[in-house]
Amino acid sequence: MNTRALFDLTGRVAIVTGGNGGIGRGIAIGLADAGAAVAVFGRNENKNGRILDDLKAIGRPSLVMNVDVTDRDGLQPAFLRVERELGGVDILVNNAGHANLSGGVLLEHAADWDRVIESQLNAVFLLSKLAASAMVTRRRGKIINVGSMYSFFGSGLIPSYSAAKGAVIQLTKSMAIELAPHNIQVNAIAPGWIETDMTAPVRTPAMIAMNNEILARTPAGRWGQPDEIAGTAVYLSSHASDFVTGATIRVDGGYSIR
Repeated sequence: MNTRALFDLTGRVAIVTGGNGGIGRGIAIGLADAGAAVAVFGRNENKNGRILDDLKAIGRPSLVMNVDVTDRDGLQPAFLRVERELGGVDILVNNAGHANLSGGVLLEHAADWDRVIESQLNAVFLLSKLAASAMVTRRRGKIINVGSMYSFFGSGLIPSYSAAKGAVIQLTKSMAIELAPHNIQVNAIAPGWIETDMTAPVRTPAMIAMNNEILARTPAGRWGQPDEIAGTAVYLSSHASDFVTGATIRVDGGYSIR
């Protein structure tokens, strides 16, 4: 057995949504380092430019597109462009989404709830449907959904985010059952507390109590870095995980043990 070859993504094409920053950027770079051609969907033009430079420096074919995953009409054209310019999509990483720190269901507006569900759940379903339809014809594919610690634990501050991330895990299991006969594996990554723009407010003096609670509960005793998710993403994208489907891998420094 050639272990190195198991993780080699040369010749594979990947889409990473929200791949221009944070966890998504770490995953995009990790997949490119492993040999994949990578397409990034992102909304921020400045961040898009930086990740394109990063991918070009690695030397793999790459494509960075201004795509809002909540724009349903734009998803299929974006997907078809990737297939046209880079080739058939082998790997889809559903990472994009945002959180609304509403303070709870009594304070959250319906419109804010809808926006979170649209980006964190509905877009996952719609993009997975596009990818799976193409993967079925080639009888291979990897779909990776990014969950959260709030996939398992409730939150009184961000109920819409918790609801969406919990649903993503159930959607992952359901798709895994349906698509396994077509040699398509569907899995999820549940990051712990990672240093990103989204989690930045928790690391401010105003939320020092929550920050201290997170560190106390995390056996590793620190926040994670975005590139520490990349290895799990490469594994789930590679031949090494061909008999793994419907799983959720927690990358959390031990946070969920307690």
